[in-house]
Amino acid sequence: MVNYRYLGNSGFKVSEITYGNWVTHASQVENDAAIATVHAALDAGITTFDTADTYANTAAEEVLAEALKGQRREGLEIFTKVYFPIGPKGPNDHGLSRKHIRDGIDGSLRRLKVDYVDLYQAHRYDYETPLEETMQAFADIVRQGKALYIGVSEWTAEQLREGHALAKQLGFQLVSNQPQYSMLHRVIEGKVVPASEELGISQIVWSPMAQGVLSGKYLPGQPVPEGSRATDEKSGASFIKGWLRDEVLTAVQNLKPLAEQAGLTMPQLAIAWVLQNQNVAAALVGASRPEQLKDTVKASGVKLEADLMKAIDEALSGVANTDPEDTYNVSPKTRLV
Repeated sequence: MVNYRYLGNSGFKVSEITYGNWVTHASQVENDAAIATVHAALDAGITTFDTADTYANTAAEEVLAEALKGQRREGLEIFTKVYFPIGPKGPNDHGLSRKHIRDGIDGSLRRLKVDYVDLYQAHRYDYETPLEETMQAFADIVRQGKALYIGVSEWTAEQLREGHALAKQLGFQLVSNQPQYSMLHRVIEGKVVPASEELGISQIVWSPMAQGVLSGKYLPGQPVPEGSRATDEKSGASFIKGWLRDEVLTAVQNLKPLAEQAGLTMPQLAIAWVLQNQNVAAALVGASRPEQLKDTVKASGVKLEADLMKAIDEALSGVANTDPEDTYNVSPKTRLV
């Protein structure tokens, strides 16, 4: 079964392996298969589910609602997000303005068929809206009981500090940040993680397997496997392209004997690795088939020894991105519509 961790400086626990439906629900797989994977997640002990209104332009939230139908609401932790364009993508269907946040939470609750979400997240930082306006809107949502906790995604260390201070003034707290983090993408370690530890903010990390590259199935000098994420634009092919360099794929192959030494599969090693960071509350995983989750959840509770962690660092030396300046290049400087 899956272990639990506290989310930030709160009394709220989440499953350290959390099910995310970014590129699967209403996109990569048919609804029946998506529902089956959610049921497999529940059977494996995962009770925390992460989605966003922008996934499949709101349809992913509806699929998740269908999959969770009949489950005890108090036994689930449901997360969603707001920021990216949705619906007809009009001038106010985007960003973190008071209007879009209010419309966003109401739409998400309707689609998810719940009275509240456990965690409502700013999907990016909005440079075009005053931060005070955004945080006041989140404070109102918490007071209205529509969200129990507030988090963000891909904010810089400075943005976390400013948001945390405003939240405290308004009577609530930021408990989480959702960045990309994996053995290959470690940019949060330099500034974001230290600031978060100081502020009482946890990381909920996405792409712990580097879009599947850390599974080891992509081989240097070989065509990408048919049916893999790298061949499907709807499954995030554009995100994986940056990792499909021979020097990266060669380095990843060097992890195979290390995984075998630890008695783990490559996906288990990748997920266990991010969970060694105590500032990480949860690793987000997806699945297109139920059996994938049976392997994934075995990473929960795994302790990687110091010599193994050092060997992983050495195997990926020169190909892992550790530049903290890259945290400043994620949120768009202007809205997309």
